[in-house]
Amino acid sequence: MDVPAHVWVLTVVGIIAMLAYDFFFHTRKAHVPSLREATLWSSLYVGIAVLFGLGVLVLGGATAGGEYFAGYITEKALSVDNLFVFLIIMSSFRVPREDQQKVLLFGIVFALIARTVFIFIGAALINQFAWVFYFFGLILLLTAGNMLKGEVGEEDAHEDQNIMVKLARRLIHTSEEYDGDKLFTHIDGKRVLTPMLLVMVAIGGTDILFALDSIPAIFGLTQSTYIVFTATAFSLLGLRQLFFLIEGLLERLIYLSYGLAAILAFIGVKLILHALHENNVPFINDGEHVKVVEISTALSLSVIIGILVVTVAASLLSKRGRAKTAIGNARRHVRDYLDLDYTADVAERERIFGLLMKEGQQIRALGPKYRAMARDETSLMEQIDEARRQHDELVVKPARGE
Repeated sequence: MDVPAHVWVLTVVGIIAMLAYDFFFHTRKAHVPSLREATLWSSLYVGIAVLFGLGVLVLGGATAGGEYFAGYITEKALSVDNLFVFLIIMSSFRVPREDQQKVLLFGIVFALIARTVFIFIGAALINQFAWVFYFFGLILLLTAGNMLKGEVGEEDAHEDQNIMVKLARRLIHTSEEYDGDKLFTHIDGKRVLTPMLLVMVAIGGTDILFALDSIPAIFGLTQSTYIVFTATAFSLLGLRQLFFLIEGLLERLIYLSYGLAAILAFIGVKLILHALHENNVPFINDGEHVKVVEISTALSLSVIIGILVVTVAASLLSKRGRAKTAIGNARRHVRDYLDLDYTADVAERERIFGLLMKEGQQIRALGPKYRAMARDETSLMEQIDEARRQHDELVVKPARGE
């Protein structure tokens, strides 16, 4: 798909304008977005991405349109999985709730920059070396295997992926407390770094690691640099709002990693088949093309959508998923509620407490098999009781005039 230079310029300007609007009108003032705000803006960004895809379909043809939607859906699914890691990073660093929006926006901008660099490097390599398709295919197959291994072998696999969290904590020394969203603050007249810088480094580092997986995946669906770039960019836009919309469901998508592993493996096989079809590597079939069946764009799109529908539905309907959601969210919410520095918004603290009480009831209603998933069940329930006691002391008794 040949794209004129002026279309590239207009596209890039449009994407930068949307990011600038997000910064100046949404995240510049620290606040906790409401469910209505998150839903509205998430829907708007998805709508823009779909309208853009329809434009590609009309102006570029069915193949280009199909490649865009296949790439967009794949990148969006990978981005949702990445949100879980962002949640862990922000929980690990105890980022105040009001400042999480700005951290996420930084992560999105950095991810877009990092992936754009990888996109143009990948495009240049593909144009020069046909063997790159073998390399990309192998990366995706290995990534799929690692995702399955991590998901099956360890319940907290996502935390193991956060090597940047450990490195950032070890290499950068900061103040104990945040100063809003500032990267620097003054303590005893000295200018020092705040933990916010640690968060930015950790988010930026994980963005680079994510790009190593996502870019080969989308190049397995299309070799059009413009489609790769736009599908990647639109999958990232609106990710901040989506985080606040589905935050409570992230733990529940227990089979998403299985689905993503299947998708990456499928695309990896597709890439290797394409590499064999275009083969010029001397030690494979004497450098001649290999007659193989190539996977069409329509089939790719159908497989990707089908896998995601099945894995998401299975996650949402699973009793294990509901148990893991209640336990994981309760563990996070009780920590947030007991941390008085987590948020200064009284309504937000009440929202967290309300969710925590529901989750506590859900955990108590679980059978022994599912309660065993909370390895620290006794400690967790004691913390929930402590949160209830503090709530009574700070809210209920004063309201009664006691």
